[in-house]
Amino acid sequence: MGSPCHFALFDLQPDFRVDLDLLAARYRELARHVHPDRFADAAEREQRLALEQSAQLNEAYQVLRSAPQRARYLLTLRGAELPLEVTVQDGEFLLQQMHWREELEDLQDSADLAGVASFKRRLKAAQDELNESFAVCWDDPQQREQAERLMRRMQFLDKLSFEVRQLEERLDD
Repeated sequence: MGSPCHFALFDLQPDFRVDLDLLAARYRELARHVHPDRFADAAEREQRLALEQSAQLNEAYQVLRSAPQRARYLLTLRGAELPLEVTVQDGEFLLQQMHWREELEDLQDSADLAGVASFKRRLKAAQDELNESFAVCWDDPQQREQAERLMRRMQFLDKLSFEVRQLEERLDD
């Protein structure tokens, strides 16, 4: 028996646009029901089942709340076979990546907190734009290649965003 679709767990339709507040509320509600502590006095089988359900719920929530992971998940639901390590064969985007990386290194070298904040805002705008583009084309078989390209870009920006937050924390200390 396969595990239920992540979206079905939260009683949502598979779509890229997800109400994150609703997702979080449903997650908290479901997590209370399957929390292993509620089964502390139950039989071993019930405890194990609660632990499995809790783990499955946590994984589904992590995937659906992250735009790049949600995009990848939707594409796999549609039958795309995506390698975990993806290389972006996208010349234009590779140049953009190099530019962002150089800018981030300069900001790190100069310890420019205001510059980091500005960089973060531009990165967020680029992520929002990618998310919107993906939302428009993910479900169209004619645009599968474009959706996969956008998903890879989203993954890169997500990683870059994490690095920006780390830099921000180091500069804040």
